[in-house]
Amino acid sequence: MKKLNYKDRAKMRKRMTIIIAGLSCVFLVLSIRLSYIMIAKRQEYAARAEEQWTSEVKIDARRGRILDRNGKELAVSANVYRVDFDLNSIRSFLRQDLTEKRREKLSSVGINVKPGQEALTTADIAPVIASALDLDSEKVKEKLETKLPSGADAGSATLVRRIEKDAADKVRDLNISGVLVSPDTKRYYPNNNFLSHVLGSTNIDGQGLTGVEVQYNSYLSGVPGMKISELDRNSGELPYTISQFTPPVDGKDITLTIDENIQFFAEKAAQQTYEDNKAKAVSILVMDPKSGEILAMVNKPDFNPNAPYEGTDNFDGANESERLQKMWRNRLVNDTFEPGSIFKVVTAITALEENIVNANTDFTCGGGLHFGNRYIKCWRTQGHGAQKFPDIIQNSCNVGFMKLGEMIGKEKLCEYIEKFGFGKVSGIDLPGEAKGIVKKVDKISETDLATIAFGQTNTVNSVQYMTAFNAVANGGQLIQPHVMREITHSGENGVKIVDESFNSKVTDVATKEKTAELRSYLERVVTGGSGAGTFMEGYHIGGKTGTAQKVNPENGTYGSGQYISSFVGMAPVDDPKITVMVTVDEPSNGAYYAGQVCTPAAKMLFSDIFNYLDSKFSDENLSQISRDVIIPEIRGMKVDEAKKVLKESKLNFSIDESGDTVIDMKPYPGYAVKEESEINLYTGNSGSYNKNVVMPDVRGYSKDDANQLLTSIGITPIFQGGGMVIEQNVNSGEVITKGTSVKLTLNSDYKD
Repeated sequence: MKKLNYKDRAKMRKRMTIIIAGLSCVFLVLSIRLSYIMIAKRQEYAARAEEQWTSEVKIDARRGRILDRNGKELAVSANVYRVDFDLNSIRSFLRQDLTEKRREKLSSVGINVKPGQEALTTADIAPVIASALDLDSEKVKEKLETKLPSGADAGSATLVRRIEKDAADKVRDLNISGVLVSPDTKRYYPNNNFLSHVLGSTNIDGQGLTGVEVQYNSYLSGVPGMKISELDRNSGELPYTISQFTPPVDGKDITLTIDENIQFFAEKAAQQTYEDNKAKAVSILVMDPKSGEILAMVNKPDFNPNAPYEGTDNFDGANESERLQKMWRNRLVNDTFEPGSIFKVVTAITALEENIVNANTDFTCGGGLHFGNRYIKCWRTQGHGAQKFPDIIQNSCNVGFMKLGEMIGKEKLCEYIEKFGFGKVSGIDLPGEAKGIVKKVDKISETDLATIAFGQTNTVNSVQYMTAFNAVANGGQLIQPHVMREITHSGENGVKIVDESFNSKVTDVATKEKTAELRSYLERVVTGGSGAGTFMEGYHIGGKTGTAQKVNPENGTYGSGQYISSFVGMAPVDDPKITVMVTVDEPSNGAYYAGQVCTPAAKMLFSDIFNYLDSKFSDENLSQISRDVIIPEIRGMKVDEAKKVLKESKLNFSIDESGDTVIDMKPYPGYAVKEESEINLYTGNSGSYNKNVVMPDVRGYSKDDANQLLTSIGITPIFQGGGMVIEQNVNSGEVITKGTSVKLTLNSDYKD
């Protein structure tokens, strides 16, 4: 063997060094790469591995119901179906041999295999799946070929949710391994458009989109469950393994303050008003002034929450998205407007609380007032003449209120405007409330003070205004409005458990004495002012109308011929149980004054509500809202005939039964008493009887109704003018003799 010389050994050492260095570099690179995979990419590869040998199935929680105050279902989750892809199973299905028997089976469900084709592809099965579900074939194919972010094949994909049973059965009949049909839930609104802006709607994933659905989404949605199973190489569950199962927690139920019956009355009145006046929009709000509860809330036009993306043709907008947002807007909460004369209620209560005026304070209206170079007219351009404070409310006199604003002063008026909740949100539990614009006191000019006092310049939203109006109705408390009454869930054996009830924030803003005084003046608006269209014989309703010009958003000036008309009312005036607001946006059928377009809807609504409450309230509560009845004349009648007349008038009676003819009674005919009141009858056998009667209050009556009532009790009316009765020369409650003539003054010139 030849001995290596020094040079050869040196070369060999050099080669060995290079080889070792190279191997070391390779080992180092591999070590670094392995460390990178094991440390930096550990979670990603662990997740990819877990995807291949485990199956995670999300189990959706059942969304909670939305109920009205009496437990009637307004939104529920119905049982439907979903289609998901187990892509590992589908890939195994596609790789199976295409035997003759299998080809025939595939052909029977519409999967046609080409001659010589060795395996199925996604393009072969996508069309039949798409046909069963009425979907686009290419979109189905994309789902079948879903990839992970890493680029690897995904293990699962969701094709479609919330399909009906017929479609689900068609998919099952295809018998394609890995195409999974399973139960799902769909949000369903059984009354369609009913209460749509309050309820709102959900998106495709069942999450709240608008209204109560989004406001209380965290309560309604619940917590989804999960089932995790280990899989074999064919994507089947491994035997003798225990799946991990976390059950879903169903969503809670939301009980609203809404009364389904009162909501129905409001929907009916709003739709009729919308159509009769060819209006851009109509909104109605009904509240309980003592609790802040919303009993009804409706906007027309509306939408169907079962199909929340349809129906935008009724709305203006530059594009579909803009029209959609307008359709979903709850205008009573999200939109603001200059309130017009209904704001005079706030100015009036300010003056009363500060003892600036009383019932005998004098005002004079000559038709308008000058402020520098600007002349601001009263709606009655010829003027109202000399008036007392209650008259400027009844007449809705702009001049009177401009003078009243000056008497109050801007600092004090702004103080009460803020105190009554304007310029900030009311706190209603519905999304997107607008707070309105209130001019700061240091920016208010003499002209601004005049216009603010009668309802221009500042803006409000409807719920915000009604919250302030409720403070007058309930004796001086500003109560946070709300639509949620309670949040509940079912415990063991289906027992209802209350998790949360709404607690309104309450602030004292006025006194009981002054609010009661103002309510009596508001009743005069209905009995003999612009709110006479709401007058109902026997019921004590107080209210205020307002007709405001709309501001052009492009130039900030008042638009020609564009009005928003409003009526606000409460009943009964002495202890209000119900408050109502009717707003008509841009009426275009000729009439536009609130007294013409809003009061008929309010009257219809009050009538329906009173009839409904008659059957719902206890005797104690019913006595507070029952109508007044004018005691009829029955003296001179035989006892049996008199009893029949009293029963028809819903009056009780006591009788001495000493004779066969009624010769006297207490109270006298003409008195206004509550239904079911007792009348004392005195009988005898003579045709002679007491001829005293009591003059009833017929202000607000039409000429025909006043004539019918007065002649029925033996009073002779003498009419002057036309329209409704605004004055009578004999005071109500005054005892007079049958046959007395009474002069009645009528007027039809009330518009504001």
